[in-house]
Amino acid sequence: MRTTLDLPEDLLNQAMQVTNIRTKTKVITVALEELVRRSKISALKKFKGKVDLDIDLDVLRDRK
Repeated sequence: MRTTLDLPEDLLNQAMQVTNIRTKTKVITVALEELVRRSKISALKKFKGKVDLDIDLDVLRDRK
């Protein structure tokens, strides 16, 4: 999809430099993917200690 954006040039250049990504499109795509990934991880952390998985890892890993 084509979109016109007004981005701070220094911020975009800095992002390209620290990630070693050479194109503006790719660095923006990577940044959006990372934002989504972090958001999903944050949502999963809300379940920490709240899900009881009745699993015996020794049986699962064929340990006796």
